[in-house]
Amino acid sequence: MRKSGFAAAAGLGSLALLLTACGGSSGSSSSSNPATTSTAKPAAQASSAALGGITPGSTVLHVQKSAVGWVLALSNGQVVYAYDKDPKGGAPACNGSCAQVWLPVTGKPLASPADTGLGTLGTVATSNGAKQITYNGSPLYTYKGAKALATKGNGIGGVWHVVKMSESNIVGGAG
Repeated sequence: MRKSGFAAAAGLGSLALLLTACGGSSGSSSSSNPATTSTAKPAAQASSAALGGITPGSTVLHVQKSAVGWVLALSNGQVVYAYDKDPKGGAPACNGSCAQVWLPVTGKPLASPADTGLGTLGTVATSNGAKQITYNGSPLYTYKGAKALATKGNGIGGVWHVVKMSESNIVGGAG
């Protein structure tokens, strides 16, 4: 059952990327201006409702199994990390040369529809003004060059850690 949840999330992530690439740059979307009325979409373009709320600019986070157990990862399988020196809800402490190795996860956070019982996703402004995604107030990062589901950054310097999850965070998982 786990594989079907992963396949669904991977498919949704791929579709979101495709829509982002094919979306063009015409006009503004109704999500950026709540007062804007909706307009009809061409039949070939899926609505965000059909994609489970995934819109261009969304960063989908998903519970996946790695060598160290269940972890929070991006829809492409890249494991995300928290940095012990970051203040919860405050500006990220990893910037400059640190942010060249530990890449901030940016965008509009969205939990995979295949996951349940996750903590709070949010954003915090980085030093360059980007919106860095947070999990329970802690800014999230990926380890540069890491392959999907690789956790080689876990424990580096005693301050970098994967975001541990459990199989019960997956719809239909044990629990």
